[in-house]
Amino acid sequence: MATKMVKVKLSLGAVYQNAEGGTYYFRYQVNGNRKVVSLRTKDRKEAVAKAKEMEPVLKASSLEVVAAHVKHARDWQKKQKSLELDRAWDTYDSHPDRAHPSTVNIYQRYHSYFEDFVAWAKSDGQMFLHEITDSVVSKYVDVLKGSRISVDTHNKRIARISHVFRTLSDYTGSETSDWTRASFRRRPREEIGIEARRLPLTREEEEGIFAVLEDPKRRFGNKRELRVLFYLGAFTGQRLKDCALLQWHNVDLAHQRISVAQFKTGKEVTIPIAPRLLEVLRQAQEWQEGSYVLPNVARRYLIRDENGKATGPTYVNHDVMRVIEWSGLEPSVKVPGRNKAVTVYGFHSLRHSFVSFCIEHNIPKAVTVSILGADSDIIDQYYTHVGEAAQEQAIQLISGNGTTVAQRYDRAVEFLAGIPEDEKDAKWREMERILRG
Repeated sequence: MATKMVKVKLSLGAVYQNAEGGTYYFRYQVNGNRKVVSLRTKDRKEAVAKAKEMEPVLKASSLEVVAAHVKHARDWQKKQKSLELDRAWDTYDSHPDRAHPSTVNIYQRYHSYFEDFVAWAKSDGQMFLHEITDSVVSKYVDVLKGSRISVDTHNKRIARISHVFRTLSDYTGSETSDWTRASFRRRPREEIGIEARRLPLTREEEEGIFAVLEDPKRRFGNKRELRVLFYLGAFTGQRLKDCALLQWHNVDLAHQRISVAQFKTGKEVTIPIAPRLLEVLRQAQEWQEGSYVLPNVARRYLIRDENGKATGPTYVNHDVMRVIEWSGLEPSVKVPGRNKAVTVYGFHSLRHSFVSFCIEHNIPKAVTVSILGADSDIIDQYYTHVGEAAQEQAIQLISGNGTTVAQRYDRAVEFLAGIPEDEKDAKWREMERILRG
């Protein structure tokens, strides 16, 4: 005698056993098609519960079913890809699209800026990358604005943190900020009222610094090396790092030339050695030690703290600022709106001076670029003023001052004849512009 099938009717079908004590199945109909699925249990109560869980999905249209499954998949994926803020930097650091700046120091800035943000975000209650929305970033921006840092530093912080978030976009949701809103950045015009800027040194001020370095009554660490360091800056126009870490294989005393592969730009420049610099370099050969021209300064410059952060540049810069201060100059000044004093005289002032001296001696811009390296804002800053004296002279010539037209014409022709050929077109256009008002 056949065993009777046990069956429980539901709204969309029935739960049943083919034989008493066997596995339960759920039979239902969707779009006119009969389906049967195993519920994988021999317990009646559990089987009915499983079937009822399926009913809402089976009652939905096919599109709704797809949408439900997609949403579930997305939610699951987001949950799987949640990234804790504490782990975000390590993930970014190993990402192939992370930033690759020209110097290690700049990359360390990316790290420190991001970690500063993480510390703030955790104190504000955020723990995951996808929790950082525009409203969170806006609060952080307000904190930065209240910290009295410069506009340039503020914008660099935002830009570098933004790069971390863009690179880790796989771990952020659609609501996460990309940090690119214009309102997150500050405008340069906010600091129009700040007049303190990096200044070039005059010849007299440079000589005052050299006098301090050569004064036998002044005693301080690495004095003879700092003397060479300042001479390198003054007569090559190179940056502090390039001078502090200069190696002897880049110095050709026989042919009186120095080669520098600039750390900041990667640009390679070759510079003739000025007579005064040649003298101090020959003196430095007498206490040559290892590959560095300035061995003690180089060791000091390369110091790092226990966390691997480069602290040496700050130490060497402090040594430089102290010498400048002893010469009678005030290296930095306090300005309203900032906690940090603005440096007006530093080692970089020698680079500014180098450009200004080139201009004074009518050195063509291309020659100055070949020494300082391309893409130098300093060069553009100073060479825009090259024509001021010539402009004033030109205006005086063409404005008359009691002379006849013929006399003014002859003097103007004479003036233009004295201008180098490669500058004539620019000078003529400038005079036309001035005359047009």
